[in-house]
Amino acid sequence: MIKIDNLIISNKISENVSILDKLLGVGVSYDVSHREFIIKDKKIQCYFVTGLCDATLSTELFKQLVKINDLEVDKKKLVETIENRLVHFQVEKVTDIQSFVEKIVSGLLGIIVDGYMYGFIIDVRSYPTRSPQEPDTEKVVRGSRDGFTENIIINTALVRRRAKDHNLRNELFAIGDKTKIDVCLSYVEGITPPELVEDVRKRITSIKIDELAMSDKALEELIVKQKFNPYPLVRYSERPDTIATHLYQGLVAIIVDTSPSVILGPITIFDHIHHAEEYRQTPLIGTFLRLIRFLGILIAMFVVPVWLLFVIQPELLPEALSFIGPEKNGNVPVVLQILIAELGIEFLRMAAIHTPTPLSTAMGLIAGVLVGQIAIDVGLFTPEVVLYVAVSAIGNYLTPSYELSLANKLCKMIIIVITYFFKLPGLLISSSIWFIFLASLKSFNKPYLYPLIPLNIPDLVKTLIRFPMKNKKGA
Repeated sequence: MIKIDNLIISNKISENVSILDKLLGVGVSYDVSHREFIIKDKKIQCYFVTGLCDATLSTELFKQLVKINDLEVDKKKLVETIENRLVHFQVEKVTDIQSFVEKIVSGLLGIIVDGYMYGFIIDVRSYPTRSPQEPDTEKVVRGSRDGFTENIIINTALVRRRAKDHNLRNELFAIGDKTKIDVCLSYVEGITPPELVEDVRKRITSIKIDELAMSDKALEELIVKQKFNPYPLVRYSERPDTIATHLYQGLVAIIVDTSPSVILGPITIFDHIHHAEEYRQTPLIGTFLRLIRFLGILIAMFVVPVWLLFVIQPELLPEALSFIGPEKNGNVPVVLQILIAELGIEFLRMAAIHTPTPLSTAMGLIAGVLVGQIAIDVGLFTPEVVLYVAVSAIGNYLTPSYELSLANKLCKMIIIVITYFFKLPGLLISSSIWFIFLASLKSFNKPYLYPLIPLNIPDLVKTLIRFPMKNKKGA
């Protein structure tokens, strides 16, 4: 393996060709191409990756180079003439071999001229991509139907289309010593706190890793130091309008090439619960939807532990609710019934993800109706266990954030187990520990439960109520 850390482009073309052919695998990798042209008795070497370059742009560039042979050009000024013929958007001079190779494998075209100690890098990239489509996890009844793709250029353009602001900044970084994945840090200068931008910039530039094949998720873990905390400290979104809105709220967005999800931060737990649909309806309806979502998530979190408490301590039940609880004990302890049912819901969810779309609906009906009914008939479950676990699952699916719903489910199962063993004190203590844990979390130094903790009443009201849009003062 050739070490390229300190290698520079030589003025001897043969040395450059020998090194570059080995580094890029010319003759071994079928998708790496090397073309040589003779222009005014000078050798011109061109390197590019066929699958990442626009064939039309590359062919037109080669034609422009060959036409130089028909011009009256001073050989001493040949390189200046070649540079003037490179009429593409981005042309960069490079002197070191490492940068030259990294840009070629990223999809750019490299040109070296015999006798000169630098090369040209021309942006003729054309990444394979799909058209912007509405994301499955963030659908709305009214609103735009475009979503991010795996192409970072398209993604930044979708955001720029909605934020036509000269203060919008898109800083580009290359992460990974081997993969060199493009990462874009987006923010609005003058709105986003400078200390937040600097903090995120330092976190990104301090990453030392060979590869970033899992792109955005791996980057998140490196930036926020997730460790074994189940709760997401950043928010993912595939909607350009959501990202643009949050940028004007002072957040930063991190766009990773090859990923259709954009990272937002710093966020609170309430940011995970808000949904674009609330802003596509009237303020009153939007508020109603938001409050229903909050209520559904609380029900999903606590309906099963509270019901379990009433089952094992029926004396706590008010007279009006005496009907709660199974009429007879099943063959399996009630806590095991709940845990098996909760895991069964996860089995169904995971099976639906990996089942081909035409079959997933049929599979869900068979598993949910047939298996559930048979489990009740044979005495594995009592009907109330199925009812409350199903209600809890529906509330869980109300959560717009997929990551938050999974974290809530894990914590809920822990609360269920503690409640079973320690009854009322167990429910109160485990719920309190869960709340204190959330209060201790921070996303880029922002409290996770803000504006509830620390309490900020005006912001809390805005969090709970979707207010109408207003003109600027004096407008």
